[in-house]
Amino acid sequence: MSTPGAAGVTDLRTYNPLVKVLGPIPVMVYVVLTRDVLTPAVVALVVFAAIALLGRVRPRVLAAIALGAPVLCLVMTFSFGMLTDPALVDDTTLLAAVGPVELWSGALETGLATALRTVALMLIVLLGGLTTTGADLVRAMTQQLRVPYRIGYAALAALRFVPRFGHELEVIRGAHRVRGVAPGRGPAVAVRRQAGYVVPLLAGGIRHAERVSLAMDARGFGAYPQRTDRLRIPFRVRDVVLLVSFWAGGAACVAVAATLA
Repeated sequence: MSTPGAAGVTDLRTYNPLVKVLGPIPVMVYVVLTRDVLTPAVVALVVFAAIALLGRVRPRVLAAIALGAPVLCLVMTFSFGMLTDPALVDDTTLLAAVGPVELWSGALETGLATALRTVALMLIVLLGGLTTTGADLVRAMTQQLRVPYRIGYAALAALRFVPRFGHELEVIRGAHRVRGVAPGRGPAVAVRRQAGYVVPLLAGGIRHAERVSLAMDARGFGAYPQRTDRLRIPFRVRDVVLLVSFWAGGAACVAVAATLA
């Protein structure tokens, strides 16, 4: 793995995956334990700003996050608000009542706090997920965390099954269209068409698994306690700085929320 230049400092994709995936865990634990509204809201805004400025994600993905997070928060606020026991918030203002369903201001506040915690946790996960590949994460775990390479290589092989299945599914769909399998429209036809993909997709997966197994045996997989890696995932000083920045940023968010409260 080539060492990035100065321009890579502002690109989260060039940092060690373990820092991005495991580093924010203390912040996530604190967000889970909070019960106010301001703390998860500040954390969510800061994390979204980090994704937008340092994540180098595609504009379409960034727009989906910017639009989806408020909608999810709104839906969850009313959902959790209606599920809250009215006896716990009957000292607040009754906003609406439809039959046996009552909506209290305290229930909405509880629902909003829960929704903001969920959104904040989702954004923290996306911060690492959108800037890290599964292969790099596995390599970092085997190199820095000393995870046995038998587990790491098995995880790499499993990760590569996903695009392989996607390619084979497209081939099977094309073959079915050429042969006119399950033509027509409607829910029943769609279910029958989807069911027709199962057997050939399973057969293709078994064939691919056999080829992977033979390739791993041919390369002496598991014959030695250690293996060399073609790609190295370094753990540099800048990764330590990023780790400390996560913790300092979480503490700053807590301080800002306490000041605004």
